[in-house]
Amino acid sequence: MTDLANKTFIVTGANTGIGKITAKELARRGAHVILACRSKSKTDPVIDEIKRDTGNDKVEFVALDLSDLASVRSCANELLARELPIHGLINNGGLAGKRGLTKDGFELAFGTNHLGHYLFTRLLLDRIKEAGTARIVNVSSRSHYRAKGIDWSKLKRPTKTFTAVDEYSVSKLSNVLFTKELARRLEGTGVTTYAVHPGVVATEIWRRVPRPFDWVIKKFMITPEEGAQASLVCATSPALAGDTGKYYDVGGKERRPSKLADDTELAKTLWTRSAEWTGLPA
Repeated sequence: MTDLANKTFIVTGANTGIGKITAKELARRGAHVILACRSKSKTDPVIDEIKRDTGNDKVEFVALDLSDLASVRSCANELLARELPIHGLINNGGLAGKRGLTKDGFELAFGTNHLGHYLFTRLLLDRIKEAGTARIVNVSSRSHYRAKGIDWSKLKRPTKTFTAVDEYSVSKLSNVLFTKELARRLEGTGVTTYAVHPGVVATEIWRRVPRPFDWVIKKFMITPEEGAQASLVCATSPALAGDTGKYYDVGGKERRPSKLADDTELAKTLWTRSAEWTGLPA
């Protein structure tokens, strides 16, 4: 891993779990790190901790609620107005096991885990390109292998399954498809993309999973420190500088994604529909 002085990284969902560890390790190596999170009151103590532990004062908060597209736009506009270069965007935030709809009427997991990050990334994309060389890391999950496809009619309805696992799997498949289509569209720009499975990590993302499923899941969990390695490797390792649009497993080891995740036409359709739903040109 190389020194990150004079580099700016944005990490969503960075006040807990693997996002917090990711932000801290980037700061430890000298990066200017922006934690994009919903709650300032919950993030400020984390920022104080990161500054204290790393000796790096270039750590700050920006408000972002991925389940609210107006909040996503507001956050992106605030960042763009500051005219900072963006060398790394780590789309880490998300939820699992929670049912319902987003404020904009999308199934909660899909709207938060995919659509919020899709809009955020696209709004920041020109600034990311201006950095010359930059990386976009999308935290997906091995759960994407479970997805049987994308039923477009269900994406604007409340979560149907009791555990929300099926919907979560679709949102994580969408993360990989987005990574691949983004890589195709960014070819030759110097910006590379990566989808990662951090592992099943003991974080607050599972707090909404109903009993007894939470107990079963937690038996197989790894620590946030272990889980953050995949994001850190993909965001910073010189060995991956020439790679783009690929999927990485625990620790940053390349792995072949599901057959659906490699479906180019499905990726294009997801991009087009996501653009329509977020009011962007395809």
